[in-house]
Amino acid sequence: MTAGSRQSFFALFHRDPRGTAAVEFALIAPVLFLLILGITQFGITLNDYEMLTGGTEAAARQFSMSRGSSTPSSSTTTALYNAASNLTQASITFTLKVNGTACTGDSACQTALTNGQGQPATITTSYPCNLTVYGYNFAPGCTLNAQSTEIVE
Repeated sequence: MTAGSRQSFFALFHRDPRGTAAVEFALIAPVLFLLILGITQFGITLNDYEMLTGGTEAAARQFSMSRGSSTPSSSTTTALYNAASNLTQASITFTLKVNGTACTGDSACQTALTNGQGQPATITTSYPCNLTVYGYNFAPGCTLNAQSTEIVE
């Protein structure tokens, strides 16, 4: 092979544009897929936040209207889980407060609500979020939080 023929051999590949688009796509594809999956994961997390917020508001309404109920804590928990049905129930943590004082269980909340007519009833919830894309967690320890307050009727 002479020097002139070797030069024309490489010149042939230099002028032939076939396959250029495939090579360019191969270089851009990982970044494009990372971007698309990141947007999708962020959308899922945003949906979880909206579900948690809506569930918290529904639970606060239920809690504030449970003054005469014998099961205010249980009915509030049920309202929360029903309104946030796409979330994992075991991962939702919440606290119930009447006029700033926490109550746990039906009897304690029933007493607090009976004595707290016209006072604020607050529910605070939290739910872990997941912003992992391609095995990398972009927000380790991320937690979604929501709070809603209603007046005890």
